[in-house]
Amino acid sequence: MCFKKWSTWFCHVRQNIDGKIILTSYGYNTGLSIDPIEKKPLYHFYPTSRVLSFGTVGCNLGCKFCQNWNTSKSKINPEKLNKTSPELIAYLAKKHKCKSVAFTYNEPTIFLEYAIDTAKACKELGIKTVAVSAGYINPEPRAELFKYIDAVNIDLKAFNNDFYKRNCMASLEPVLDTIRYVKHETNAWLELTTLLIEGENDSELEIKSECEWIVENLGECVPVHFSAFHPSYKFNEKTATKIPTLLKAIQIAKSTGLKYVYAGNVSNIETSTTYCKNCGKPIIIREGYYIAAYNLDENSRCEFCETKCDGHFENIFI
Repeated sequence: MCFKKWSTWFCHVRQNIDGKIILTSYGYNTGLSIDPIEKKPLYHFYPTSRVLSFGTVGCNLGCKFCQNWNTSKSKINPEKLNKTSPELIAYLAKKHKCKSVAFTYNEPTIFLEYAIDTAKACKELGIKTVAVSAGYINPEPRAELFKYIDAVNIDLKAFNNDFYKRNCMASLEPVLDTIRYVKHETNAWLELTTLLIEGENDSELEIKSECEWIVENLGECVPVHFSAFHPSYKFNEKTATKIPTLLKAIQIAKSTGLKYVYAGNVSNIETSTTYCKNCGKPIIIREGYYIAAYNLDENSRCEFCETKCDGHFENIFI
């Protein structure tokens, strides 16, 4: 294969400089932000905790519906961005009492070296790490990244390969491989998100197939978030996802046996509440990203029936 010396390729952040592939965005980011962990979304990973979030620019997918296209599709010179070392990010997380640091806003596999070095710096200070990823990554870098990660939310963008080809310039099977890998080969806590786009990936058959695959390959206790699409990028003329579409997806998911199913990008207490997988009573009631009621004891057990809730929790005083 012939490489152009200064090509930045599809992702816009790697160059062949003197025969070496260099990450030009290393150390640069689009800004640091302190978020509630629920915003990632992660609902079963230390609820109410603070997470220091950051991303860079670029992506390895070509999603026509990208909700963060201003950064993921940016061709800006990374040197015009904020520069923050991995050690400083870890220090800032500690200083501002953040439980974790999240690699988010754009695909963390794109800034793999920066993410890994930051994760190592965080570990030294007792800070946990979170990756929000599309899961489209080869096995070797996948193993290198996820061994440092404590929690992952993977965007399962659809459950048909044609959608991935037409709308993401990618394919489905590598994403499924990554999801299985994270669940079975790492210690990271896993949650999944599917952005529902009406007329594209919201058919009852497709949602049912996706949920059945999750139950069969991952188990019934992996949290799944169905998020509302808002017109963006090359899908600017598409219709925003309606509440009934999300409610139907949740109904299908629960009928397949999934225990923790949520709706995202909408304000709805019922669809953002965690219900006990045994007695069905509300154990974590959320209003937006915030906790209104918390009915788990110090051992993460339901206060109504003493069934343990799956995930990572700490005692919370509301």
